[in-house]
Amino acid sequence: MSLITFDLQHQPQRARINMALLLALMIAFPFFASQYGNSWVRIIDLALLYIMLALGLNIVVGFAGLLDLGYIAFFAVGAYLTGLFASPQFAALLESLVYNYPALGEGLATLFGEEIRQNGIHLSVWAIVPLAALVAALFGALLGAPTLKLRGDYLAIVTLGFGEIIRIFMNNLIEPINFTNGPQGINMVDPIRIFGVSLAGEAGSQSTVFIGGYGMPSVNAYYFLFLALCIATIFITSRLQHSRLGRAWVAIREDEIAAKAMGINTRNVKLLAFSMGASFGGVAGAMFGAFQGFVSPESFSLTESIAVLAMVVLGGIGHIPGVVLGGVLLAALPEILRHVVEPAQIALFGEKLVEAEVLRQALYGLALVLIMLIRPAGLWPSPNKEDRPNAALAREEEEAVA
Repeated sequence: MSLITFDLQHQPQRARINMALLLALMIAFPFFASQYGNSWVRIIDLALLYIMLALGLNIVVGFAGLLDLGYIAFFAVGAYLTGLFASPQFAALLESLVYNYPALGEGLATLFGEEIRQNGIHLSVWAIVPLAALVAALFGALLGAPTLKLRGDYLAIVTLGFGEIIRIFMNNLIEPINFTNGPQGINMVDPIRIFGVSLAGEAGSQSTVFIGGYGMPSVNAYYFLFLALCIATIFITSRLQHSRLGRAWVAIREDEIAAKAMGINTRNVKLLAFSMGASFGGVAGAMFGAFQGFVSPESFSLTESIAVLAMVVLGGIGHIPGVVLGGVLLAALPEILRHVVEPAQIALFGEKLVEAEVLRQALYGLALVLIMLIRPAGLWPSPNKEDRPNAALAREEEEAVA
């Protein structure tokens, strides 16, 4: 990765050239990939959402050194907020409130208008996104507050439990008040609109978005939106990494006792790491809910949290370009294998020997094991030793080898 660098501090000219080339490639990608079907662009749409998740988790794990196995809970919070406020689900919530708490239910109906009894609330996703970021940040602080003195395995167990609690709540908040519609999930979620243009395409357009006289598939329109959000997320996290707060996170990651001795308020800095990382998960969740048009608890299982953590570790903990690379590989690789495994078996053996789903997961797991054995620091660790976890230990090992 020596030729490909995005380090604006040490190699600004090469970094800008690489950024321009990568941006041109990303802009051209959907027009090329759509020639082979919209499914390939949709795979990258979801990969971009997972990159946003991985960048948020990188604040907690990569910058602050705090293990989080329940990060997918913040993704769920954002998705369910979109489901509640951008679909007919609020009508079901109001009906259960009127039945159980008549005064409260009738008060809400009077406040928002009688129309919500039938249609629910249909807020714009752009009004829900800041709300999702704030609510997810609040949940992040609630998770961080009781874990301030925990590290290692104990912190992993607590965050794992938090993620499972949120998933179980989403699965069971149907009685007596129907917040989430339980295991059936929330459907008919409104698509994202930009200046009145639906990114899902208008009715009868066959999922084609028309901008002026030009039409493009819906997945391409979502692709450009998610790409813009990913670029914004990369910019914000990069600025955070090199800010005073980012240096405080790194100090806590390397030696919390020394950081406290130097006057860093470790409690507040840790809470900020949890909250700011969670806010990115909430935004990604809001986008996911509007993109899918459906939200259900199955999308927020423990395996999803582990997958996002694997993206951070596999790419290179604390290194933003490495995390992006890990997100692309781990989000897209299983779906690519889904399309490739079965035709490859038929081409090689003339018949399908193993079910595609079984072999896909086996190859996916094998790839993860082999990569971590060959590249334990990640596929693209930070070239700056001070930005890596255990930087002092890494320098000592290099000096010993020299």
